[in-house]
Amino acid sequence: MSLGLSSCDRRLGWSVRRIHDDTPLDVVDGMSGAEGTFTICSFWLVSALVEIGDLGEATALCEKLLSYASPLGLYAEEIDPLTGRQLGNFPQAFTHLAMINAITHIIRAEEAAGTFIPPRQRFCGHAAWFT
Repeated sequence: MSLGLSSCDRRLGWSVRRIHDDTPLDVVDGMSGAEGTFTICSFWLVSALVEIGDLGEATALCEKLLSYASPLGLYAEEIDPLTGRQLGNFPQAFTHLAMINAITHIIRAEEAAGTFIPPRQRFCGHAAWFT
């Protein structure tokens, strides 16, 4: 995402905030049309928000995305932004890697800020693997 820019660079922060502000239902893929949105892009946005210091927005978006998981805690390639229904390839490994990366970003930022809450306590209602 940063293309070599520092996470403190205002151009990076402006770009990330613009993407986040212009996307419907907190789901991002940058494509128009009637298809679902790519879940991997939404988790990448979580990581980008953490990188620019917007931990509150990152956490809120991550928790919303975690609520879209299947009963087994899995994700498809896309999410229907209107219904939250999983679309496309299922399960999608790349989406899960982006999810792990996004949660790791949040945990590291919270640990640095002294506000870390263990995932078992925070996400117990969202994902089967935390319970």
